[in-house]
Amino acid sequence: MRSGGAAEVIDLSSDDDEESLPFPSTSAVTIAPSSPRDVKPYELADVKPLLYPIQPPGCYALVPVKDEEPVPLPLAAEAPRVLPPPRLCRQFWKSGEYVVARRNPDADAPGGRNRLRINPKFLHSNATSHKWAFGAIAELLDNAIDEVNNGATFVRVNKFTNPRDGSSSLLVQDDGGGMDPDALRCCMSFGFSDKQSDAFIGQYGNGFKTSTMRLGADVIVFTQNQKNWTPTRSIGLLSYTFLMETGCDDVLVPTVDYQYDLTTASYTQLLRHNQKLFSSNLAILSKWSPFASEAELLKQFDDIGEHGTKIIVFNLWFNDDGDMELDFNSDKKDILITGAQKKVKTNKHEKLVTQDYIANRLRYSLRAYASILYLRVPDSFRIILRGQDVEPHNVVNDLLYRECVLYKPQIAGLPELSIVTTIGFVKGAPDTDVQGFNVYHKNRLITPFWKVASNSYGKGRGVVGILDASFIKPTHDKQDFEKSVLYQRLENRLKEMTYEYWGLHCHRLGYDNKSLPKASRALYHAKQTGAGTSPASVPHQLLTADVPTSSCAQSSMGQKRNFDALGVIGNINNHQTKHRDVIQRKRFHEYKTLTLENDKLRDECLQYEESEKQLVEKNIVIMLLGTKASVSNC
Repeated sequence: MRSGGAAEVIDLSSDDDEESLPFPSTSAVTIAPSSPRDVKPYELADVKPLLYPIQPPGCYALVPVKDEEPVPLPLAAEAPRVLPPPRLCRQFWKSGEYVVARRNPDADAPGGRNRLRINPKFLHSNATSHKWAFGAIAELLDNAIDEVNNGATFVRVNKFTNPRDGSSSLLVQDDGGGMDPDALRCCMSFGFSDKQSDAFIGQYGNGFKTSTMRLGADVIVFTQNQKNWTPTRSIGLLSYTFLMETGCDDVLVPTVDYQYDLTTASYTQLLRHNQKLFSSNLAILSKWSPFASEAELLKQFDDIGEHGTKIIVFNLWFNDDGDMELDFNSDKKDILITGAQKKVKTNKHEKLVTQDYIANRLRYSLRAYASILYLRVPDSFRIILRGQDVEPHNVVNDLLYRECVLYKPQIAGLPELSIVTTIGFVKGAPDTDVQGFNVYHKNRLITPFWKVASNSYGKGRGVVGILDASFIKPTHDKQDFEKSVLYQRLENRLKEMTYEYWGLHCHRLGYDNKSLPKASRALYHAKQTGAGTSPASVPHQLLTADVPTSSCAQSSMGQKRNFDALGVIGNINNHQTKHRDVIQRKRFHEYKTLTLENDKLRDECLQYEESEKQLVEKNIVIMLLGTKASVSNC
């Protein structure tokens, strides 16, 4: 951070060779509107030359003209309180149309050098990578989780009411380390990321832009930092509405900075250029943000504390029906996706159980989605949604007959990896019609309940697994994985795993397992029908009796489960090896079944022996009593 620098409007397309900016050309016509936003669509003005300081030819606009001392904090003039609604289409998937004002040709290639421009329409097209609004919110939660390394203890997600028009906005706030002025500019720019460690979820430096622009047309950021023991405050505005209505041909982000002055014990303006540019940026913030004055802007720091970041996304997008995509009203303790909660009225227990399970609720409930978003949440960290903590939901605790399967992917040039997959039947199966794998990457959920196997004739129904597959790369929106060879191998292995588990345990849910011997099938059928219990209740009893959590299956399945399936793909033509493997699996199934049957028969024998012993004791007592009675009669 340059000492004594001034705040500037960030040009997100600026490269390392920043060019000098010319004097405003007469070709850029400025129209004097009659109201703050009363600008005709075809009379848009090129505002960029007016936002940069006017420099003589050969000077660089982004280099400070001179070092300046902070000045006392003046209050900006009051901006108009009520603004007309923005003219852009409020439906996200239809808001990509953009009209650029007449360009200043002298600004295209100053000094004879070409430069790369980023059209504001790129903000919209870049955000289309998020097909799902909750996926965009998850990106902001990821940034807060990453701040645990800087002391963050919470992230707060809530509704924020826009003071200008009373509309609903989205608030995301954390108490992490915050950002200094330079870090905020990197956050607002494209491709800047210092998260190279495996401890961080973010990687590309693009999540903030894509997520906020997917949720709403505009976002304002308040951040406070104490880097180098010098407290600073920074405010930045990324506004698609501002860029569209002013007709900018570049992505511009007005920012202002403040630093703490020990002499006055207050925050004063931090000028990176000059007072004129600071006032210009402040005027843009006051006009296009929800806060109409500098005093209102600074008031937002009151609840941030010594360090932290507050993000407010406003002008939220609407869905195709014209309703706001995020629903803040149906549930005061949750944020829902409008129209996604479609419960079917039915009296069938099966459908009711399936609708209420988290695999269905996470599609429309942010609380449900956030509860399984992270495999492990640090003990000192809280996710607070609408004023109430989100309780982590460990899907492993929902599983019956759990098994841990070892999977070893072969990756060229890397040491051997060992991935443990926990698999089992979800509670309520087979009534709960849910199946699939929750696959995480660096502790972050990527694919919830990924259905890798078809459940024709009920095969695989109720089988759920959990694993962390950090060896394959997720897509940029972190809602899927890149379709690489490793991904395809993983998919095939999980499919095999599902069918293997089903073949071993489906009889415990009442299914007729034809792979078992007839005697075992008859035993289970008699056990279930004779006890007068439902199929779903019998397996739980069997689990406690003969199948511990760490079952012998995971050690005895060494020929298949603890074998690296990916390493033998190249030997697929070895039919003898495959044939032996099939025989060994069948033998293991028979062995497992006979072992279970033997254990049950042994338990029954012990019960019979105990009953016999009790009967013998009773007979002895009766005989003694009879003998005593006859003696007394004599």
